[in-house]
Amino acid sequence: MSSDDSDCEIQDLPSAAECEQRCQRFAEVTGTDTALAMFFLQDRQWNLDQALNAFFEQSGGAADSGAAGGASEVSVVRTCADASSADPSLGEGDKEKGNKGSSSSSSSSKTQVVDAEPHRIRVLSWNIDGLEAAHLKQRTRAVIDTIRKEKAEVALLQEVVGGSEAMLREALGGDYRVLCGGTAGKEGYYTAVLLHKSRAMLDDFTVVPFHSSMMGRNLVVVNCCVKGVPMTVMTSHLESTKSHAAERKRQLQAALKRMRESPAERTVVFGGDLNLRDKELEDVGGLPRGVADMWEATGSRKEARYTWDTFRNDNLGADTRWRSKQRFDRLFLRQREEEGGGVGGDGGAAVKPVYFELVGLERLEGVRCFPSDHWGILTHFDILPSFDK
Repeated sequence: MSSDDSDCEIQDLPSAAECEQRCQRFAEVTGTDTALAMFFLQDRQWNLDQALNAFFEQSGGAADSGAAGGASEVSVVRTCADASSADPSLGEGDKEKGNKGSSSSSSSSKTQVVDAEPHRIRVLSWNIDGLEAAHLKQRTRAVIDTIRKEKAEVALLQEVVGGSEAMLREALGGDYRVLCGGTAGKEGYYTAVLLHKSRAMLDDFTVVPFHSSMMGRNLVVVNCCVKGVPMTVMTSHLESTKSHAAERKRQLQAALKRMRESPAERTVVFGGDLNLRDKELEDVGGLPRGVADMWEATGSRKEARYTWDTFRNDNLGADTRWRSKQRFDRLFLRQREEEGGGVGGDGGAAVKPVYFELVGLERLEGVRCFPSDHWGILTHFDILPSFDK
């Protein structure tokens, strides 16, 4: 947690109608959209004049004098720190915690960068192999660099340990909230969700334990608003190894049930290291109606299929007896449900999955290993123009 985060103030929140009017006015004057408007307005306490001036300064233009129509300055609730830093008990049990309010960084000295693709949302999921001590710092640094390079709005991480969490917070804490499903020093490893502060507003998050898990696994559920799209993002590291298939299938069913039962107006993304075999998914009846597999939805590209591929990834050694190709890591999407329509139909959809890729494919210089024994997976979503925010 930065010193700037700890010193922020809580002020009055403008009405939803007033916020919407200022977003619309910003979009009209700049010729952009309300997602970018929210980006600028939130960081300037909803002062329209200041937001317009900042936009035109960064874009090399000049604001029209009086374009804001004499809007008065209004403040918003500033988030002081991510919930897992503010409350050391977070991550224990099924308790809803988390900060509400603006998602923008409170560091006034930080230079804000205009989002070049306001229509695009990127969700990354990666088992970062924190359990492997060898070259942990170099490998975690590569994960951090990848999150930055790919400009992920949401990152779902598995096998986080205390050392890697500390590096994530130090390197990315200015730009991302780090919400953990465990506590360093108590759990050996756990999951984490990273939300970009300037592009995703945190509502709350919940840690739901799998009570029958022998490995201490749980489901992390984060309610947020990403570039104006109400979303629920969830991650888990389901039970490992073939011998624990029965428990893994129970955990999968619980997560899919949570997806189905999420509020209809929310777009739901669930992913992680699910340790899933295709036969196991068949055993539970396949994906529920309205839930799509992002690899399949974006064309089932063969080169992006296997996330656990010991033919290509030799982090675990070169013993050919244990070579395997599996699609352990997956991302699922449930579109929001429009009133009067079905789940996943074009009329109710807020986003469209357009591309799916693997990340972490390059060896690290000096240590000659990959960032993890898993490839990371990254899905690109387009916000649909017809979506009524």
